[in-house]
Amino acid sequence: MTDSSRDPEIRPAVASDVAAVKAVTDAAYHHYIERIGVVPVPMEADHAANVAAGRVFVTGEPVIGLVVIEAYEDHLFLDSIAVHPDAHGQGVGRRLLAFVDARARALGLPEVRLYTNAMMWENQKIYPKYGYELMERREDGPYDRLHYRKRLAP
Repeated sequence: MTDSSRDPEIRPAVASDVAAVKAVTDAAYHHYIERIGVVPVPMEADHAANVAAGRVFVTGEPVIGLVVIEAYEDHLFLDSIAVHPDAHGQGVGRRLLAFVDARARALGLPEVRLYTNAMMWENQKIYPKYGYELMERREDGPYDRLHYRKRLAP
């Protein structure tokens, strides 16, 4: 499915999506619990509050992928990206990352920032492919995090 006109839209999540947002997030992050030794933060998020605040955008019917973002004065923070394992390899993550870039540009923000657990080594290969640069490694309580940013062309 390379024709973007056939790609499912990415839309703001609504209250009726909360259960799907939780289910997709849990499915995407659950396998990390054993590896990192703690429940990943996105699994413990208040999904209803994030949806109500307009921070969650979803794709698919039923929902197969989502991003949780938050705008700050100087950047867009990508709090979470989740793709249901059944949808891996279909370009969903790529489309969601492109959406995040477009959203930041639409808001007039010069960069996107995110962090990932250092034990989620797959992400250390993925994010640089999409233009993210590693800024620092920081321990936050039980979490060992790698902080990335992507500067956007004006």
